[in-house]
Amino acid sequence: MNIAIFSRDPALYSTQSLQRAASARGHFVQVIDHLCCSLWLEDNRPTVYYNGQHLNYLDAIIPRIGASVTQAGAALISQFEAMDVFSTTHAAALLLTRDKLRSLQQLMRCGVPVPRTMLPGEAQQLDDLIESLGGFPVVIKLLEGTHGVGVLLAHNLLQATSIIETFQKIGQRILLQEFIAEAAGADLRAFVVHGEVVAAMRRQAKPGEFRSNLHRGGSAVPVTLSEAEAEIAVQAAWAMGLDIAGVDILSSRRGPLVMEVNASPGLEGIENATQIDVASSIISFLESHVAILQPIRV
Repeated sequence: MNIAIFSRDPALYSTQSLQRAASARGHFVQVIDHLCCSLWLEDNRPTVYYNGQHLNYLDAIIPRIGASVTQAGAALISQFEAMDVFSTTHAAALLLTRDKLRSLQQLMRCGVPVPRTMLPGEAQQLDDLIESLGGFPVVIKLLEGTHGVGVLLAHNLLQATSIIETFQKIGQRILLQEFIAEAAGADLRAFVVHGEVVAAMRRQAKPGEFRSNLHRGGSAVPVTLSEAEAEIAVQAAWAMGLDIAGVDILSSRRGPLVMEVNASPGLEGIENATQIDVASSIISFLESHVAILQPIRV
């Protein structure tokens, strides 16, 4: 099978892990910078060019799309979808997960429990809004952001007002979200592949930090999810239209709450923490689905 991994950096752990797993199973694998691709639309013959070469020989693609190039990445995926090339991530799902508000709305619509969240309107009493979320401290999030960037904790009205006004001055909209104190700076990352949790870890924030992201110095240990946690992780991935997803879950007094669903979850943290070959699970999923689709494409 001919597979392309779309990644801006072939040296990244996730890219290399996927490349090794695919090569070990006998596939031809290319790592391609998606920003170097050209999309060609003519009549009913969509084409993608890379270095002057048609990529119409590909059987499947694995998009590894960073948040800063979401629109370009989604356009590329959509082009391959029009070419009937199997993608491990759909364009619509990628766009949905990169919008925090729409993601939470979709999860809520599908019955997935999420933290109490509010998109504040103009000229509303901030203290009343925060009180309705459970009071201080309160989490303030940019609508877009990854690795904990743009996520702040306000302990009083003065802090909250200052943070929100700063974001508003640079044209950024924010979400207010309840702070789950009982989580104690920890969350769960469940890695879902085609409706199954293949690996899970508990991430713990470093002292003095409430964000548990490994990019911010958090630590991780393997964990076995409860039946309820695993069910919610799978349900969240399904709600977002994702076959491959990193689902972040907070433990609360109300039960597990889905904080975020990642359409391009990193492999380094989960594979190192759990010693599970997640990349091979992704390639196995890809193989089974391309085998189904290929007779249709011939």
